[in-house]
Amino acid sequence: MTGDLAPVVVAARRTPIGNAGGALRALPVDALAAPVLRALLDDAGLATVDDVVLGNVFGPGGNPARVAALRAGLGPAVPGVTVDRQCASGLAAITLAAALIRAGEGEAYLAGGVESASTAPHRAWRTDPPTPYTRAPFAPAEIGDPEMGAAADLVAAEAGISRERQDRFAARSHERAVAAQRAGRFAAELVPVGGVPADERPRAGFTVERLARFRPAFTPGGTATAANSCGINDGAAAVLVVSERLRRERGLAGLRLVAAATSALDPNRLGLGAVPAMRQVLAGRVPEVVEFNEAFAGQALACLDAAGIDEDTVSPDGGAIALGHPWGASGAVLVVRLFARLVRSAGARMGLAALSAGGGLGIATLWEAVEGEGLA
Repeated sequence: MTGDLAPVVVAARRTPIGNAGGALRALPVDALAAPVLRALLDDAGLATVDDVVLGNVFGPGGNPARVAALRAGLGPAVPGVTVDRQCASGLAAITLAAALIRAGEGEAYLAGGVESASTAPHRAWRTDPPTPYTRAPFAPAEIGDPEMGAAADLVAAEAGISRERQDRFAARSHERAVAAQRAGRFAAELVPVGGVPADERPRAGFTVERLARFRPAFTPGGTATAANSCGINDGAAAVLVVSERLRRERGLAGLRLVAAATSALDPNRLGLGAVPAMRQVLAGRVPEVVEFNEAFAGQALACLDAAGIDEDTVSPDGGAIALGHPWGASGAVLVVRLFARLVRSAGARMGLAALSAGGGLGIATLWEAVEGEGLA
């Protein structure tokens, strides 16, 4: 995607990721997202944008993107739209903003996602008496709508992903995240909120031997455990996407979108939803850095194997197993992390951000680093 209307990410920020009921438990989605939106505009020196596009899954409804935009001080003229593609919502928001730029609808968008599992409302069907539920259906029951953990166990079993390999993958995620924290590699992307300066979940000392003690969490005899799966989390992440013309005018470095694809398959194997999209955007290209959402180690490894991606290239500073999975924000977190690796750090030139989502959905995006006079 080249030319004046090519979409480029020129700034990328996120909050620390908190555990549900943990450090960020008092902050609703708009209070999490607003400081990130404000920081992105300040980074780039822009006064305003054409729109704010945010993904959200379990929030209160009522268009949190608009509420966050107003809370961030963007002014009443910036509209705001909220999208829900389950766990892929944050990345879907970014690809939507990119499509709007390519269509010539505008030249600057704030896009990403936000989730507060801690403040998400209780839900119930309006039966008599009311019937509580924890999530909306991802597919009709007659087709199959498995819970995430059970589906991850199925995908891992069919792909032949051993429990030991899953535990190694999870231990490596924590090891890398702890090392990145200690080295300060997250500092430039973080926007502290609620007095919280750092990610809450990464654990030092999570060895393969320690992880092996955990029992199956979702199905008898399964391989997914509480330790080799992601957590339930709070957080926000967003990027500033502009046209190539605007990027060039301001002389900013960034990430240019090379290709994007959305895919879908059997909802019973929902963890593999990103595989067709990854194959489409890669088209034989080999990215140096891969950010794939680690919802479950077995599910993530099954996707990577199917797409021909070396697991050692994935999440070099740790992924969702260590950092957490704030559903609506996680896809945007992937792009924030790619920005850190490809733009803030010299070296790698091309990166992949991808994830699977409930209902058998998936999104993949391929990005290339673009040089400029400076960072936003």
